[in-house]
Amino acid sequence: MSKRKLREGYTTGSSATAAAMAAIRVLFNGNAPEEIEIPLPVKGSLNVPVDRVEMNDERARAIVIKDGGDDPDATHGHEIHALVETEDAESLRIEVNGGIGVGRVTLPGLPVPVGEAAINPVPRKQIIAGALQELSEIAPEFNGLINISIEVPQGEEIAKETMNSRLGILGGISILGTQGIVRPYSHASWKASIAQSLNVARAAGLDEIVFTTGRRSERFYLEQFPETPQISMVQAADFFKFSIQQAKLKKMRTVRWSIFIGKLVKHAMGFPYTHAKDWAIDFNLLADWCAELGMAGELTKRIRAAITARHVYEMVPEDSRTAFISMLVRKARENARAFSGNSEVAIEYFLFDFEGQMVYYPEHQKKSSSS
Repeated sequence: MSKRKLREGYTTGSSATAAAMAAIRVLFNGNAPEEIEIPLPVKGSLNVPVDRVEMNDERARAIVIKDGGDDPDATHGHEIHALVETEDAESLRIEVNGGIGVGRVTLPGLPVPVGEAAINPVPRKQIIAGALQELSEIAPEFNGLINISIEVPQGEEIAKETMNSRLGILGGISILGTQGIVRPYSHASWKASIAQSLNVARAAGLDEIVFTTGRRSERFYLEQFPETPQISMVQAADFFKFSIQQAKLKKMRTVRWSIFIGKLVKHAMGFPYTHAKDWAIDFNLLADWCAELGMAGELTKRIRAAITARHVYEMVPEDSRTAFISMLVRKARENARAFSGNSEVAIEYFLFDFEGQMVYYPEHQKKSSSS
């Protein structure tokens, strides 16, 4: 008997985009859609149900019920609102902000500046793209300011189930989603996928594999090394120990990791599984390592109070970053070898920043001439 296919859902970013587009449609032509087709952040589109819409004076409000599919999170089943109004302006402009239930960033180290609403860059762009798409279809002649305020009535309560307060996001939830779609998975199915991917690569005669932590790190690596065979790219996600052990089992000669700073720090700390929910970075230990590199006491004190690895990375002086990253890579490589039983598998790390720039790679490795 086959297992039921897990149902996909959509992110808070997609929910907010759908609400914003529905509110714009009602504001400009009075038609309340039951569902609306939204653009996804990378490519494609998605139809999202609209729960209801409301008109109040010259403002329109649309409400979408967040659906996490078969991988529900704290926001699953809750209302995501978009309140839209227009103002006169010299040219078309769209502004997105957070209202009730959307947190505010109070500490550095996140992709959103301190003081702004916790609407991450990708969903913010998605909301704007959706608004522009809707305007081009129903009001191409409009030339003014569109104010979009995203609200989550239960956001402050929902945030208590998340790590937001620990990250300095106060007053509500974050609007998230790099892909727009929530693809559910179980640990067992993801591990099976990793093992199967290695089997396919080995069957093709490959003995070098590139583990990535997700779609973005995979894309950034391929931009730098476009000649890399697709079947050698394996999304290992948070499964550090399992992936290394499988690489040894499949007799891989070289394992490369395409990674961001947060996961690299967790590899360096020897976490077998790197999801934030289960394994939190020890910033005191990280500060001790930085002190061993000769960093000033005032800086290491600030590192102990950091909230993200990205925050620490930004604090480290530029002339110390190479030594900082090299130290993390050395420790990560040692842990990888320990997980593999100190086998002869070569372990290499490729570190990317959040804009896709490769900031660390093995000295012997040549970058693509297009990079």
